[in-house]
Amino acid sequence: MSRWKAAFIHLYVSATIAAIVSALLLFVWYPPPYFHAGGADELLTLVVFVDVTLGPLITLIVFKSGKPGLKFDLAVIGIVQAMALVYGSHTIVSTRPVFLVAAIDRFVLVDANQLITQDLAQASRPEWQQLSWTGPVLVGTKLPTDSKERNALLFSTLSTGKDVEELPKYYVPYPDVASTLLQRAQPVNALIKLYPDKHGEIDNWLKRHHTDEAQVLWLPIQARNGDLVMMMRSKDGQPIGALPINPWLVDATPASGNTTQDSGSRGKSAHI
Repeated sequence: MSRWKAAFIHLYVSATIAAIVSALLLFVWYPPPYFHAGGADELLTLVVFVDVTLGPLITLIVFKSGKPGLKFDLAVIGIVQAMALVYGSHTIVSTRPVFLVAAIDRFVLVDANQLITQDLAQASRPEWQQLSWTGPVLVGTKLPTDSKERNALLFSTLSTGKDVEELPKYYVPYPDVASTLLQRAQPVNALIKLYPDKHGEIDNWLKRHHTDEAQVLWLPIQARNGDLVMMMRSKDGQPIGALPINPWLVDATPASGNTTQDSGSRGKSAHI
């Protein structure tokens, strides 16, 4: 067998594995629009570089039919490649988005590694006590009304960095908080005013979803690798989809007439 044929076979096997991982990333673990926001593009780049590019290239360099120790060389390449794939897959699985949490004035994309078993066990519903494998589950949050518990939550946020979206015991069904979110939501024209160059993109998005500006409001989505704009139905607050636009520079008056927090409100303490 020639080195080119060996490298091609290695490339074919590696590309097949990478295609399977890519499909899981795109359609299961990081479904649109969370692929970039969740950091999956960086993880996919790592997998493709190590398993599709680097592995076959090394095989092309070291392969020589009849070479002493060739089997050992190929075994080392395979082991290193497998270790890289296991590491990459572990990172992908541990950082996959599992909840999309509506937290007062925004949505927060929560990754699997942000939640611990003890906190999950305190969720009020069984489906919220486990980590999703098929994309983020939409939930709302309600802060405690008891002053002592509220102060304890504030202290916990300041001391541990855990805000309400990382504490499943405060999760509630999304419809329970939709009206509160609508009070904080912004009209589409506020987004267009800040980003006039995005007007066409926003109009195309509205057309694709068979709606118009009068029927849509929006709120920020806070994510690990990049924040987005969540478009919502103005009549009931139901999320429609997201746009890859930075939401934090807007300082406009919400549809309800109440004043929202400005771009400095991106910090977690704004929730409490």
